[in-house]
Amino acid sequence: MCGIIGILGAGPAAPRLVEALKRLEYRGYDSAGVATLDDSGALTRRRASGKIRNLEAELDAAPLSGPAGIGHTRWATHGAPTTANAHPHATDKVAIVHNGIIENFRALREELIAGGRKFESETDSEVIAHLISAEMDKGLSPEQATASAVRRLEGAFAIACIFSGHDDLMIGARKGSPLVVGLGDGEVFIGSDAIAVSPFTTRVVYLDEGDIAVLTRAGIKVTDAHERLAARPVHVFSGGVAAAEKGNHRHFMQKEIYEQPETTGRTIARYVNAFEERVEMPDLDGVDLAADSAIVIGCGTAHYAGRVAEYWLEQYGGISVETDIASEFRYRRPAFGKKAFSVFVSQSGETADTLAALRYCKEQNLKTLAVVNVPESSIWREADARLPTLAGPEIGVASTKAFTAQLSSLAALAIAVGRAKGALSTQEEGRLVRALMETPRLIADALTVEPEIEAIAHELAQARDVLYLGRGVHYPIALEGALKLKEISYIHAEGYAAGELKHGPIALIDEHTPVVVVAPHDALFEKTLSNMQEVAARGGKLVVITDAVGAVACADIAKHIIMIPACDPFVAPLVYSVPIQLLAYLTAVHKGTDVDQPRNLAKSVTVE
Repeated sequence: MCGIIGILGAGPAAPRLVEALKRLEYRGYDSAGVATLDDSGALTRRRASGKIRNLEAELDAAPLSGPAGIGHTRWATHGAPTTANAHPHATDKVAIVHNGIIENFRALREELIAGGRKFESETDSEVIAHLISAEMDKGLSPEQATASAVRRLEGAFAIACIFSGHDDLMIGARKGSPLVVGLGDGEVFIGSDAIAVSPFTTRVVYLDEGDIAVLTRAGIKVTDAHERLAARPVHVFSGGVAAAEKGNHRHFMQKEIYEQPETTGRTIARYVNAFEERVEMPDLDGVDLAADSAIVIGCGTAHYAGRVAEYWLEQYGGISVETDIASEFRYRRPAFGKKAFSVFVSQSGETADTLAALRYCKEQNLKTLAVVNVPESSIWREADARLPTLAGPEIGVASTKAFTAQLSSLAALAIAVGRAKGALSTQEEGRLVRALMETPRLIADALTVEPEIEAIAHELAQARDVLYLGRGVHYPIALEGALKLKEISYIHAEGYAAGELKHGPIALIDEHTPVVVVAPHDALFEKTLSNMQEVAARGGKLVVITDAVGAVACADIAKHIIMIPACDPFVAPLVYSVPIQLLAYLTAVHKGTDVDQPRNLAKSVTVE
């Protein structure tokens, strides 16, 4: 989740770019850079690794002139946080800043190298600059070249570009990652969110999925994903930083749901070497991934992330795994194998029960690994090793983007364990890594189902009880779906393993009971379909979340079908998290509850 800012202004751009980057430093602080067009129209840039103050020192030593420029603050994904890997990336014709993952960068890079182009960095982002330049070498205008290049990019991304010799032109494009345009008095701005442009204007245009925006000081021209001219409304935000942070979303929870292509992408890229298609774990301080067993501990949503990891670690890692709720774990005085490690999952890193469980494991001489979103929190500090979840600040009490970031880290851990145990071949690891890299795009595609879910949520809001069903790795997703609905809509909901339906829960089914089924068309689909038929036979209202093939199979029994993209079964829990979050959110909105601060709940539970 890198920060982007661009300015076509009236005065020197570089100081204003740095001012905006300081507001975006929460989005990345491994490196930063700016590029401007000087008075002759030539591209010049300054970059530095580390904090923005290092960039300021570079600019003090060698100032940049010119009223047009772009800036970027980076959280390292592809390539180490070095100056060479810092943005902007540039050729003699274009400079670009980029947020997101380019899935097909390896193939594009090889093609461009074969065509004689030379690369300076280890990033996927540099491909964009060379691709645009290659198109311009064919005689295309900057606008045509950018559109042609963007059409070839696969993944989730936001891009801003400036061009040598064009001091009144900036182009932005988005797919999956957000991008906004700010409108000033004879000036225009572009940013990764409204916070980026808020020092300069309160009038913003939120670009839609697939948009390309051509900016001049006179205004903007937007074309949509179908290359048609599009009129995007101008929003005026008031209320200071809080309003800018929420952007064009009604609630922070909705905003955080829509941030997941970014946040999962950033977390996945933290652990993936995209060039070699392998997972790279940080120094785990003695945690032996080739251990015989592991125990995974968490509370609430974090516990359900651990339940998904249990399936992954056993199936792909070849390791015996136990999961438990932190509040129960230490009171049963568990026994451990001689060769085991423990994993603790927490958004805040301050969850009292989880912290107590971690301390218990340390007392038993068990190595501890923390999956945490807040650096320097108590769990972060006290664990032997840590896997950060790079979700950024999560304001909504009901966790969304932190959950999928936890799943992203745990998926990478499962691959690393599988390699350490010899359970995964190099080829299989590469396949799983490629599937992970596709996830941000798939999540962005899944978000497009919101209008369909809106109508279903209106009906669900009338229910008194709702059941959620799932099989295998999707049983924990059903549990998480039920928890989300309970948390913010106050509707009683329970999640069950679909195979357990006939062992009791089926007694609850009648014509007044919606049943939400998480059912991708995978190896277990036929068994889940049998359970759906049992529900339909008793008058239950089936809401089925599935893919295109599954939709055909259950069309005659489901009242509602939420169809999302087909995906590799390995990453399906991340992709299927999106519709269950939207279903809970939109149901709560219809009920008029306090979505961001539901009654009786706190963001961080720091007492037992």
